[in-house]
Amino acid sequence: MSAKPSTSWRGRCPMVSPLSGTCSLQTWSLRNGGKFAVVRKCIKKDSGKEFAAKFMRKRRKGQDCRMEIIHEIAVLELAQDNPWVINLHEVYETPSEMILVLEYAAGGEIFDQCVADREEAFKEKDVQRLMRQILEGVHFLHTHDVVHLDLKPQNILLTSESPLGDIKIVDFGLSRIMKDSEELREIMGTPEYVAPEILSYDPISLATDMWSIGVLTYVMLTGVSPFLGDSKQETFLNISQMNVSYSEEEFDGVSESAVDFIKGLLLKKPEDRATAEDCLRHPWLTSSSVPSPYKVKGAVEAADVLQEGDSAAEINDDAEKPESEGSLVTEELIVVTSYTLGQCRQSEKGKMEQKAISKRFKFEEPLLQEIPGEFIY
Repeated sequence: MSAKPSTSWRGRCPMVSPLSGTCSLQTWSLRNGGKFAVVRKCIKKDSGKEFAAKFMRKRRKGQDCRMEIIHEIAVLELAQDNPWVINLHEVYETPSEMILVLEYAAGGEIFDQCVADREEAFKEKDVQRLMRQILEGVHFLHTHDVVHLDLKPQNILLTSESPLGDIKIVDFGLSRIMKDSEELREIMGTPEYVAPEILSYDPISLATDMWSIGVLTYVMLTGVSPFLGDSKQETFLNISQMNVSYSEEEFDGVSESAVDFIKGLLLKKPEDRATAEDCLRHPWLTSSSVPSPYKVKGAVEAADVLQEGDSAAEINDDAEKPESEGSLVTEELIVVTSYTLGQCRQSEKGKMEQKAISKRFKFEEPLLQEIPGEFIY
């Protein structure tokens, strides 16, 4: 195949996805593994604190997705001590949905600045700092055998836009647990960011995330999507044939060390790619004034929940009752979890109503609309 023309996001409206052409950024609409979710900003009534409530359907196209949602909750529980993963506050359940009340990241997606005019986009020193945070978060996940499988600008949020805040990794709907005794082969992910082994149906590994990190770094530094073609098929061909450009036009003003960093990740063979730990030791990140690596605060027991599968859904009737906000709230609260799945609590009467969350939180209107992302499966 001849060299593809450079497909850039420069000059495009930052509210328009280059994949679907759909205005989707400020709606925070998500699609995870075949189910839809809608995220709404909410304010806790008693404290005025802002949160993001992620409404996730338990059934999609006739399939029960509850255990997939429990898996996502378990990953968030696992990462509760890591500052670079979005924090889970509470979980509610209704007959049709599970509602995850999450930390609110006011800066929105880093995608906004990736597609901005170069004058307003990330500077290299910004990318160095943010990429170190991303890698510390990913290293934590990989240390606990979690592979994200959908790392992209839309799934990296900022705590603030101006001044530029810190990152928060979100959306673990496609994440998987890597077990030594099993091979994982799946066709999943977002076209521009999927690794070659996914397209060839070879085993997925932690290195699959590292390919996406390479693409993400390329996009953050240049505003150009390295493998994006005019169609999904052309994008896949560009990936499988390693058709990527490191020309001076794309990397004008970017250091050689940054390009070397990317080249260590965009390698076809997974075993040749740098690990998250390797990346954190790369000169591009260690030679600049960026924060030192985050150190995990001890062992995290939630890893056991991830390995136990269905046991994560068990309800402990003897656990403490939720904080009092009136008897109706206690009765209508079906599931509330605060960091430990083993402490899920169920109301005595088991009413299946959505009033509990509305009694605690005020939601900002308008209701955010569902807009599906473009995935492969």
